[in-house]
Amino acid sequence: MEDEKITQNALKALLYEVVTNPKPGLVDPADVGSHPDMDVYLFIDSSLSIENYFSQAVKIGSRFDGGDLREMFAQLRQAGIDAEKAMFKATNNVNTHKGAVFSLGLFVCAAAYCRGHENDDEFAVIQQMTAGLVKHDLGQKHETAGEQQFLKYGKGGVRAEAEAGYPLVRDVALPFLAQTSGDLNSRLLDTLMKIVSQIEDSNLIKRAGNLEVIPWAHEQAEKYLCLGGYQTEAGKELLLELNRIFKEKNYSLGGSADLLILTIFMGFERGII
Repeated sequence: MEDEKITQNALKALLYEVVTNPKPGLVDPADVGSHPDMDVYLFIDSSLSIENYFSQAVKIGSRFDGGDLREMFAQLRQAGIDAEKAMFKATNNVNTHKGAVFSLGLFVCAAAYCRGHENDDEFAVIQQMTAGLVKHDLGQKHETAGEQQFLKYGKGGVRAEAEAGYPLVRDVALPFLAQTSGDLNSRLLDTLMKIVSQIEDSNLIKRAGNLEVIPWAHEQAEKYLCLGGYQTEAGKELLLELNRIFKEKNYSLGGSADLLILTIFMGFERGII
């Protein structure tokens, strides 16, 4: 039952993120943002297509009894290859959840490992799983956006986040979510913007084609939070205005959305949601 619950929490995290709205430049039930090739139905199909992968990630985590957690990660990555194929089949080759297959898969596997090993620090487990990942994966080739950004800007992106144990989720987003109140949509929007206020979003860098967009995004998110977030009229207006700007400039917060998914998942696991 506990194993099933972890899988369900992963699936719910994906679905909760996509229905939260309005998210600047991102897909939600009211708007496709800067993603004309996607909609909320595609995200639902995509989420369901990787449910089996989360079940596998739970099995890998709960059954692993080796000393080197990098071996557990190697098993997870193998399962992730099939999950990506299943996702692309369900979405007609649209990349809806590639980032989530990597990151959420890590969290699911780590959560299952923790449950079976009397450990309560998923973040530390993830650090051990991904030790040496940036050096191993990046700087050799330049095929993916992540590899290109590493070579161009020296940014390790999601791999560096993983190797550091997702400090933005652990130290910023999760504590922030824990102290929010009110309706869940507002809490999740405010948490998203808290993430935006501090992340170097690789998806946003890719869309803008420069690093200058990051301080601007930080400033906008800080402004939104200072206005009191989505439960204030001023906060609401600013978020709608940001959505308009993001769509006009073809900006997207894909990296931030992935961290929101992870925060929601940990929110379920820790009883915050």
